[in-house]
Amino acid sequence: MTRPSSSATAAFLTLVCALLISACDQPSNEPTKKQQAIAKVGIVTLASETYTLTSELPGRTAAYRVAEVRPQVNGIIQKRLFKEGSDVKANQQLYQIDPAIYEANLKSAEASLLAARSLAERYKILVAERAVSRQQYDDAQANRLQAEAALERAKIEQRYTRVLAPIAGRIGRSSISEGALVSTGQAQELAVIQQLDPIYVDVTQSATDLLRLRRELANGLLEKAGDNAAQVTLKLQDDSHYLHAGTLEFSEVSVDAGTGSVTLRAVFPNPDGLLLPGMFVHARLVSGVQNKAILAPQQGITRNPKGEPTAMVLKADNTVETRQLKAERTVGNRWLVTDGLNEGDRLITEGLQFIQPGASVEPYPAGNVKAPAENAEPSANAASQAQ
Repeated sequence: MTRPSSSATAAFLTLVCALLISACDQPSNEPTKKQQAIAKVGIVTLASETYTLTSELPGRTAAYRVAEVRPQVNGIIQKRLFKEGSDVKANQQLYQIDPAIYEANLKSAEASLLAARSLAERYKILVAERAVSRQQYDDAQANRLQAEAALERAKIEQRYTRVLAPIAGRIGRSSISEGALVSTGQAQELAVIQQLDPIYVDVTQSATDLLRLRRELANGLLEKAGDNAAQVTLKLQDDSHYLHAGTLEFSEVSVDAGTGSVTLRAVFPNPDGLLLPGMFVHARLVSGVQNKAILAPQQGITRNPKGEPTAMVLKADNTVETRQLKAERTVGNRWLVTDGLNEGDRLITEGLQFIQPGASVEPYPAGNVKAPAENAEPSANAASQAQ
């Protein structure tokens, strides 16, 4: 049996030592994996601020006053004295009804009054001399009073042949023309006058929103906006803003059973006649002021599978926490959050796709959040509420 040489044994030992040294010198991968597990996220520190709560509600314009012009005597229309679609003044003559028969009645009433007055004055002298009875004198006085009333009635009827505008405003088209026969109590009006300055705007608000608003005011979550609480602004159909502000007049005392809404009426100045009755508008009402409102950037608000709003918040030890929120409405590029976020919370807006609840992260100031859109209008659409 041949024994291995000493040189072969030395070579084998040298190889084993080299493998052991190489295994000892190989670096561990655990620190690298640990280092790779720490993600970087962008955060925004939330701060409370004063927010004026407004509601944008649909509505329609309505004339401030509407008067239907109708004849008060019977007769033939001789003239139409206005231009259709023009502005008329109160007591301006609009039509002329043939006055011939009423002028004749007026002269007859004047003659009857003259005779009755003369007889009453004559009987006054004769009753003192006992030439006529007291009863005859009383009858003469009564006839005189009746003649005076008949004369006054004849004057009124003769005056009613001149059809006057009951109010100032814009008159529409005429439903009759010269030569038409009109009569008192007829169903069809001669024309319609609408006062457009000022003008009404009737808007509707859901009873649910109205109850929530009153409850928040009662609980102190909202403060009344003072004198501005009654101010209303308008946005027209072409998305332009109406220059003049209006004031809230009243709210309906009952809820519409079909729609579940309450009607609110506002009054707007309309010096240029831009607003016409029946126009569709959006009215913005100042409801109240929330002194410590939390407005969170939309980049940090997501939805869970149930559609509920959620947010990732960084805790004091730089670990991620998930919170469920109540988001009332959008305010420009932010959400108005009423529950789930507080002042000083660090909201994660960048790197949300790389983190999970409970993970440790490295924060830095977020760069994907723009400055608040100060002139943006809050949306009060019920579809945007996520409570």
